[in-house]
Amino acid sequence: MWKLIASLLRPSVPVQDVAQRIAQGAMLLDVREPAELRGGGPPGAISLPLSRLRAGGHSAADDLKLPAGGEYLLICQSGVRSRLAQRILLRDRSRRYLNVGGGMQAWVKAGLPVRR
Repeated sequence: MWKLIASLLRPSVPVQDVAQRIAQGAMLLDVREPAELRGGGPPGAISLPLSRLRAGGHSAADDLKLPAGGEYLLICQSGVRSRLAQRILLRDRSRRYLNVGGGMQAWVKAGLPVRR
């Protein structure tokens, strides 16, 4: 039950809504590791590996010079690591972080573009 409540407190976005949110100014952050990115990813996504977040906490977002007040969509392979990243980043009150539900698996299944 607590896992359900916790997941409700950390908002998620379906992949079908990502393009609209980006058009409204959101930025996509890919939390997969560099080796995984060689297999492709969403066009325009900024790399912010989960390992970097674990090492540096939410200040890793500051290192990227991400504008405060923005909305950031977190994506990984399946949605699990982006949830972990979201949990770390929730301490950053200057930005809004949303998980992309289903990650790259849902992205590819929805037929969305993949940068190779």
